[in-house]
Amino acid sequence: MKSLQGKTILLGITGGIAAFKAASLTSMLVKKGAEVHVIMTESAKQFITELTLQSLSKQRVYSDTFQERDPSSISHIDLADSADLVLVAPATANILAKMAHGLADDMLSTTLLAATSPVMVAPAMNVHMYQHPAVLNNIDILSRRGIQFIEPGEGLLACGYVGKGRLEEPEAIVRCVESFFALSSRPESQPEQPLKGRKVVITAGGTVERIDPVRYISNDSSGKMGFALARAALAMGAEVTLVAARTDEEPPQAAGLRVVKVESAQQMYDAVLGVWEDCDILIKAAAVSDYRPKEQAAAKIKKSGDTMLLELVKTTDILETLGKTKNKQFLVGFAAETGDTEAFAKEKLVRKNCDLIVANNVAEAGAGFGLDTNIVSIYDTQGVVAQWPLLTKDEVARRLLLLFAERMTGISV
Repeated sequence: MKSLQGKTILLGITGGIAAFKAASLTSMLVKKGAEVHVIMTESAKQFITELTLQSLSKQRVYSDTFQERDPSSISHIDLADSADLVLVAPATANILAKMAHGLADDMLSTTLLAATSPVMVAPAMNVHMYQHPAVLNNIDILSRRGIQFIEPGEGLLACGYVGKGRLEEPEAIVRCVESFFALSSRPESQPEQPLKGRKVVITAGGTVERIDPVRYISNDSSGKMGFALARAALAMGAEVTLVAARTDEEPPQAAGLRVVKVESAQQMYDAVLGVWEDCDILIKAAAVSDYRPKEQAAAKIKKSGDTMLLELVKTTDILETLGKTKNKQFLVGFAAETGDTEAFAKEKLVRKNCDLIVANNVAEAGAGFGLDTNIVSIYDTQGVVAQWPLLTKDEVARRLLLLFAERMTGISV
């Protein structure tokens, strides 16, 4: 199946050992029907030849900004204008820095500055380089601009280290490209608002369990993912109720959006239960406290002694309760983990009787709390449904709502 038929992809290749994988990537994209134009940096040419990529792409390969063969056009502008997607794979720390700070000193970086199409980047480098604060800061800058990232894999690197930094395999990169075009293209017959008439309930933020009037137990949740979901659901025509606990910013204000402010897990439980029977989709993106103080002091507890004993009791598990009582509702849970993400997500999905679980490893760069980006995997009872690279939370929300709409109606959106 030529899933990329009619698409023009500008493939940027930079100088790392992973550049050899660009040959397979080019071949796969061409076999999927894409027209692939390759730009190589001078460093990339140390690892793989222009002739190899020209033979596989059936197109001229570019590397020199000043090698203009057609006097009627400027190559880097023409390439940028013609692209439906710019894909940089592998992307070194050097090209990430150039992209983040607007440097243009070669053919690829100059073309990237001129590009108006979406840009997708697949980093590859030493594990310590990938974890360097400067690199992470550049990734954050680019993510905020809407650049999409295909996370590197973990394993034995060419330098001998074992860790995160390997270029994702060409097959996986192609799947990401296919997923991008599938989600960004709409058939003319498809309704612009696939959730029109649906009632969607979204929880956001971290609940607060009071110890005394000035102290509390809570969770690291900014509410940004829940707010992004609310905006996306509204844009797709849904009637949205947002149940918000403690958040880093005020909830969005928009026509058709009802905001219910709560504090504790019990208050969130009561608010959700009040709209549960009448909703079509409930998305529990909030971080709800698992425990609360058994006793809440009426006045500030004064400091005394070197230790303090605080007895905690379980709060009501909102998602599990809903899972036991759902009938027509489409129930989605979130799982924020720090390791063994897939195993914990699958267990939570079954135990809480969800239709889907959206999981992320908050220990990963770009996927933690309070950020504008996320890296998520979605699971159902059959296993993984989708895995997306580093995206803005607004883009994650848009993709999730399209997926939920498709699952509810059976109509591809």
